[in-house]
Amino acid sequence: MTMTLDELRGLTDAIRAEVGKAVIGQQDVLDHLLIALVSHGHILLEGPPGVAKTFIAQCFARTLGLDYGRIQFTPDLLPGDILGSNLFNFQTSQFTLTRGPIFCELLLADEINRTPPKTQAALLEAMQERSVTLDGERHALPERFLVVATENPIENQGVYPLPEAQLDRFLFKLLVPYPSAEEEAAIVARFGEHGGPARPEDFGVGPVTNAAALADAVQAVKAVTIAPDIIDYVVRLVRATRESADLASGASPRAAVMLANAARSRAALQGRDYVLPDDVKALATAVLRHRLLLSPAAEIEGKQIEVLVAELIERTEAPR
Repeated sequence: MTMTLDELRGLTDAIRAEVGKAVIGQQDVLDHLLIALVSHGHILLEGPPGVAKTFIAQCFARTLGLDYGRIQFTPDLLPGDILGSNLFNFQTSQFTLTRGPIFCELLLADEINRTPPKTQAALLEAMQERSVTLDGERHALPERFLVVATENPIENQGVYPLPEAQLDRFLFKLLVPYPSAEEEAAIVARFGEHGGPARPEDFGVGPVTNAAALADAVQAVKAVTIAPDIIDYVVRLVRATRESADLASGASPRAAVMLANAARSRAALQGRDYVLPDDVKALATAVLRHRLLLSPAAEIEGKQIEVLVAELIERTEAPR
C-alpha cells in the first residue's frame, strides 16, 4: 500500500515528537536528517563539542528502528577497522569475512576529520554505491544506509580536512549552533538531574516506524513533481557558483541533482506534491557550502561561503 503525502507528514511529525522526548532544540538538524533519509543522502554535522550531534543521531536511529553503528575516528584507524577483512580460519582452512561496523543502516562517523585521508576514503564506495569491496568481492549494504558524520571546527591539530571528493558525497553540511539561553536552561534541567551518560531509551525514545513504512515513505516522495522552471532555477543557481569571482571552485552537476532531489523531499515532508522556489532556497546553503572553495582574494577579505551563497540566491531570479 502506497503512503500518501498526508501520511508521510504525519509520520515525520511523530518522529519529531519522539526525538523531542530527549533532544531539546536542534529542529533544523532533525528536519535535514529527515530530508536526507527520504532522499538517500548523507549528512555532515559541524559544531563544537557538547551540542548533541552524537545524541541526536542516536535518538534518530532509535526512533526509526534502524540498525545503528558508530565509529570513533582516530589518527591510527585503518580502512580495515571500518570495512572489515577476510581472516584465515585455521580450523576450517578457509578465509572468513569479518564484517566491520560499516555494515549497518545508520552509521555515525564521529569526528571524521580526525583520521587520515586513506581511512576517510574507505567510506567513498559505501556512500556512493551502498556497497563495499573486500578482496575483489562486492558486499551490498542496506538500501537505507545513511552516514551521519560529525566534525569539530574548533581544533586544528591532529585533524585532516576531508578531501573534496568525499565532501561531494554528502547531501548536506550543517553548522550545529549552541542552543539559545532558554533551550540551554531546559537542557540543564533535564539532563542535570539524570546523571551518567544520556541514552535515548532513558527518556522513553522508541521506534515509531519500521522498514516497510520507511520504504513507503521513500516511494511517496516520487509523487512530488518538479516543474521545468524549477529545474531551470536550480541549474542557474548552481551554475552561478562557477561564475562568481569570489569562488575558486563552484558546485558540480551532482550538486544540482542533489539540490533538486532534496527540494522534492522537503515538499513531500510538508505534504505538497509540487516543489516551490522556497524549497530550493531553504536548502541551497546546506547543499552548497561544502562544495565551494573561496578564491585567495576572497579569503584575504574574510568573506564567508554562507554570505556568498545568500547573495547568489538573491541575484538569481526565481520562477513566479
